[in-house]
Amino acid sequence: MNALRAFDAVARRGSILQAASELGVVRGAVRQQLAVLEGHFGVALFRRDGRRLVLTEKGRAFADSVGIAFGILARASAALTAGDRRSIRLGVPSAFAIWWLMPRVGDLQAALPDIDIDIIPMTTVEPLARHPDLDAVIMGGEYRPAPDIAAIRFMEDEFGPVATPQLVMRLGLAAGVEALAGAMVLTSRSAPRLWDDWFAESGRVPVRFSRSREFEDLLLAVGAARSGVGVAIAPRTAIDEDIGRGALTAPYGFIRRPAGYSLCMRSSDAKDAALARLAEWLLRSGGA
Repeated sequence: MNALRAFDAVARRGSILQAASELGVVRGAVRQQLAVLEGHFGVALFRRDGRRLVLTEKGRAFADSVGIAFGILARASAALTAGDRRSIRLGVPSAFAIWWLMPRVGDLQAALPDIDIDIIPMTTVEPLARHPDLDAVIMGGEYRPAPDIAAIRFMEDEFGPVATPQLVMRLGLAAGVEALAGAMVLTSRSAPRLWDDWFAESGRVPVRFSRSREFEDLLLAVGAARSGVGVAIAPRTAIDEDIGRGALTAPYGFIRRPAGYSLCMRSSDAKDAALARLAEWLLRSGGA
């Protein structure tokens, strides 16, 4: 069990030092436990990439299963002392939480008065397998089918480039995507592939940007677009009000993303009554 705990921590952190800090042990102890595990199975679980440890293909599959197993144990242990009241730890992309979920949180509490929904903002959205401490996560275009994970699609997702009307007119963006080459393009570390995804999913030829600015979070990138700094990619749910009052415009419209927004939970929890009620509320509110 100690070897599995060390492996799980390194798999999530990508660092022996950070894993040791999380577990409260020295680095040598973590290295020893990894050696024990790899020696037991006779399989390499990690490869080194610079200063980071990266999971091998077999290591990633094993890490997903170990994370699920630890999550089941953690939730079962919590249930022993939780009493009659149920709680759900829900991971939510920080931007989606602010734009869509938090304005509806009063209705959520009214619909599930006997369940405590602990909303955990996720700056970087990662699969549930990497978060054994969470009961479920909401994912948008980042979702990819995974073993042992059940996903319930509850809302459509549209996205596209947005900018202030003044900037669109000044740069002539409405004439075609080629004009983006002269714009300041805004990106975010929390959703680094949005521009690539938009070009691919819209069927448009990618443009080589002459200038770009990266922000830590999509919230900041969209905020910069509202200020006229440049052009950002945004989900429609995030900027519908801005579009309605003319603060932002979408020169190329919005395209629908196949994935939509999904509530992801472990397959073993798919029949959990509290999670089922949360899924029902999301389906009703999202209208998928």
